[in-house]
Amino acid sequence: MRLLLVEDDPDLAALTRTDLVKAGFAVDVADNGIDAEHLGDYEPYDAVILDLGLPGRPGIEVLKSWRAKSNRVPVIVLTARDQWFERVDGFKAGADDYLGKPFHIEELIARLRALIHREHGRSANALETATVRLDEDLQQVQVANEPPHSLTGTEFRLLRYMMLNAGKILSKPHLSDHVYDQNSERDSNLIEVYVRRLREKIGAHRIVTKRGQGYVFNDPT
Repeated sequence: MRLLLVEDDPDLAALTRTDLVKAGFAVDVADNGIDAEHLGDYEPYDAVILDLGLPGRPGIEVLKSWRAKSNRVPVIVLTARDQWFERVDGFKAGADDYLGKPFHIEELIARLRALIHREHGRSANALETATVRLDEDLQQVQVANEPPHSLTGTEFRLLRYMMLNAGKILSKPHLSDHVYDQNSERDSNLIEVYVRRLREKIGAHRIVTKRGQGYVFNDPT
């Protein structure tokens, strides 16, 4: 899953990004409201972590602008402004969740996972299909009663996105947009490499190739 982290404190942004990457997210960073709004308009993020006190343009105005343009990207407002009426203003502007500073990274990650799962119609935190279980904490996949397999960062991001979108045809460019950050090389052939590796771990029949279209994660009973 690909995130946009909007934070003007460079130290906090760097630490938070490092922790989010370790947790299995591809993360882009913006340090002002103008760049944040532009990125949110044109990049297909799975969620945004948005500070309110930003240079260039306030975060609340960025959020209002996205919603006015029918941009429904899930947004967690992250700010030191923790008065109840400020929370209300954030929710009225279109925020999906709200976390005050200082915060524990574990809580932010838990809120992100819950928000993304809800966005894909899943209520449980564990990602499970008929026979496949993805452990988001350990970044391991287990098929039925077999021993679990550890995943690389890219394998984990790719499989998580496929499982959240099970049954849908996902093109290689689409997968690249959600697996890699903006600074990563996006060679579509790399997606083929990681799909092959995942097939070795979970079974080739669970990731179906649709010729000329992309891939479908399918876990028949």
